[in-house]
Formats: sequence, C-alpha cells, structure tokens
Amino acid sequence: MIQPSERPDVARRLVAVLAIVLVVLVVVTTFVTVVHDIPRLIAQLVLLAAAALAAWYGVTRVGRRRAIAVLIAIAALAGVGLVGYAESGGGPVSLLIRVVLLLFAVALSRFALGRNVRALKQGETPGSPAQAATHGALIMNLKSGGGKAERFHLVEECRKRGIEPIVLQPGEDLLELARGAVDRGADVIGMAGGDGSQALVASIAAERGVPMVVVPAGTRNHLALDLGLDRNDVVGALDAFGEARVRPMDLGEVNGRIFVNNVSLGLYAAIVRSPAYRDAKVDTTLATLPQVLAPDTEPFDLRFTGPDGEPHQGAHMIQISNNPYGPTLATMGSRPRLDTGLLGIVSLEIRSDAEAASFLAAVATGYPERFKGLRSWSAASFEVSSGSAIDVGLDGETLEMASPLTFSIRSSAVAVRLPVRAIGYSPAARAMGWRSAVRNIFRVALGKPVST
Repeated sequence: MIQPSERPDVARRLVAVLAIVLVVLVVVTTFVTVVHDIPRLIAQLVLLAAAALAAWYGVTRVGRRRAIAVLIAIAALAGVGLVGYAESGGGPVSLLIRVVLLLFAVALSRFALGRNVRALKQGETPGSPAQAATHGALIMNLKSGGGKAERFHLVEECRKRGIEPIVLQPGEDLLELARGAVDRGADVIGMAGGDGSQALVASIAAERGVPMVVVPAGTRNHLALDLGLDRNDVVGALDAFGEARVRPMDLGEVNGRIFVNNVSLGLYAAIVRSPAYRDAKVDTTLATLPQVLAPDTEPFDLRFTGPDGEPHQGAHMIQISNNPYGPTLATMGSRPRLDTGLLGIVSLEIRSDAEAASFLAAVATGYPERFKGLRSWSAASFEVSSGSAIDVGLDGETLEMASPLTFSIRSSAVAVRLPVRAIGYSPAARAMGWRSAVRNIFRVALGKPVST
C-alpha cells in the first residue's frame, strides 16, 4: 500500500493545478455551449466523465484491463461525438477541443501524482538506508528462466562489483550452498532464480540473520514484482549489494516449509500448469477455474474454519498467501505489502451448476469477489485437514503433504535489500482508483503528499 510520500515539488504542484483548471474549463465550456439543451448537456457531461475515468484506468493498468479501458474510453468519446455533432456554437470543432483538453488533463494528473513507473524510479525507494555489502554473495541457477543468468552474464557482472558468484550445479543442495556462503563471511546473500529458489534462500537468510537480495532471473519472478523490482532489469537488481534500501519481509510457512508467494489446494493442477500462473497467481487461478469446473464437479476433501468461525467440509479451491493479495480483480495479480504479518486466505465453494455459472459470470464481468461462494480474509494462522495426503501447489511447484496442513506467518522474518532507484511498489500498491486520484490531485495542488 502506498504510504504518504514526500511533499510534491513545485513542478508537480503546478501540473496538478493546470489539470484541475483544464477539467473545470471543459465542464464550464460544455455548460455554456449546450445550456440551451439540458438533455444534451447532461449526456455530454456524463460521457465526458466516463471517457476521463476510462482513460485514467487505461493509463494506470496493463494488459487486458488497459485494453478494455481504452475501448470504453473510445466508445464514450464516440458517444460524445454523436451527441455533440449537431450542436451549435462551434459544433464538432468545439467538441474536439474539449475532448483533447480532457485527455490532456488525465495525462497531467498522472504526472502530478507521481505514481507511474518512471516517476517512481526517479524517486527514492522506500525503506531504511543501508551501506554497501562488505562481502556479498549471489547464488544463481543458470538454467532458471530459460538461462537468464547466462544471458545477462551474471557471473561476470558479479565479479565486476566484487560480489562472490556461486553457481548452483546439478545435484547440489541450495540450502547448503546458502549456509556455506554465510559461513565464509557473506554479510548479504542473494538468489538469481525462480520463486521456489528465492524461498529457500530466504529461509537461510532468516535463519542466519543476514539481509537478502532478490535478482529476477526466474521465469516470471512474482516475488520481485511484489517487492517493486523491475523484472526486466536483471543486472540492475545487483545494485542492491551496493548502497540500498532495506525493508522487512514476512515469510509464509506450512508444515515447516517456507513459501514467499502462496500455496494452492484443490483444483490447483490445471492452474499451476497455466503459463500465466507464475505471473498473476490469484487472478489466473480465478480465470482458469471456470475452464476446469465440469458439471457436477465435487468439492475436494478440504476441511477448514472460515472467517466467521464456521467449519467447512469441502472446497473447490483454497489459496493461502504470504500476505493478502489485492481485494479486487484489478489488484489480485499482486500484493500491496509483504510486511503485514498476516496470511491471505481465499476459498471457493461451488454447490451447484447454477452457482458455477454465477461464478463464471462474476469472473467475466471483472468482479469475482461478488460471488457468494468466494471468500477472502486474513489471519495469522490457518489449518486445513483431509482424510488423506493433500496435493498442493507451493510457489508454483507441485507437492504432496501430510494432513493436516498448518499455516503460519513469520512476521518480518528477513530483511530484503532493494536498489535505491527501484520502483519500490507492486502494481497493487501503486494502483489508484479514480476517487483516490481526484482527492490526491487536490492534495498535490495544495502541496500535500499523496496518500492512500
């Protein structure tokens, strides 16, 4: 979650004021132009507002959501054009000018709020200042992520920076490599590999009390995304061995096994196999479930206690995450924070074909949280039992674990170092709804810091 930041500089304040002035100008001009025709006035104002909101959503989201927002903005603008085509007093020319001014105001607002990736990289990463490592060590899996470590010459890059490169060889124990590096005097230990490897190294960093560096050299690097690292800048992540910012990170634990992302139970097999799973775990899970829910699909033998204290005897899916994911489909792809000291728990129960159809409709409309059988809550501990061993997907890897599964959270278990110019916030943390954006634009104009 974005915390109140530094006060905006003069440039951002001026841009915020200009954005507000432009919106007021568009509204006043629209009113004056079509005041003689109240229905047309109302229609234009509503459509212009819809276009502005969709444009804001489009510039603050990525992927499918951005595409949908852009289509809505285009449709709204087309509606404005149809409504205003026959208006007098400037007609289409006046309308075009107002539309351009409105879109310009949206772009200015984004700059003024300072929550785009470029602005965040230019600012200081949140966290406590830390001096450069005296003896940094980076373990790397050369095969992970299609050979990213080799492609980006991480061994050579480490040596240039005085970092000890440790290459994981076939058959070697990653945990022992990490312990050995600390025993040789490493005061900062890093891992270049997938999230499963990150979890193992994190457990040793926590055990030995040394800070950790995450290098996004895996396939999708979900942990790096939630830490606010640029997943495309593999070499740049090494800067965290130099002067850096340090933040605490919780670790999830199930039956003694550490996880940094989440554990999936139930209909996890088809989901874990999904190519998109490692990139956006919760929203990919929800999107994939309707594809594997055949008519009359029975829930799995998963027994647990819900947020209301009531026992549940079965579920189609349960996910337990190291800190909660965002509360809506727009933010479910990442976690706002990794230091809340709480597990995030999501359960799905579908009792009939009609409910399966209802769930599918909720996902299709972008509001899966409205389906009554989907529950999400937070807790410091959680337990799932079954009459037999339980198949799990732990940080994307399939395992079989004995029942019961006892989940807990290790609060602030490990200190994570980030480069001073990292993004610093996950997509869920920097996402800002239009209400918050409007409120913060006025805050910036008044010289106050952006807040949640």
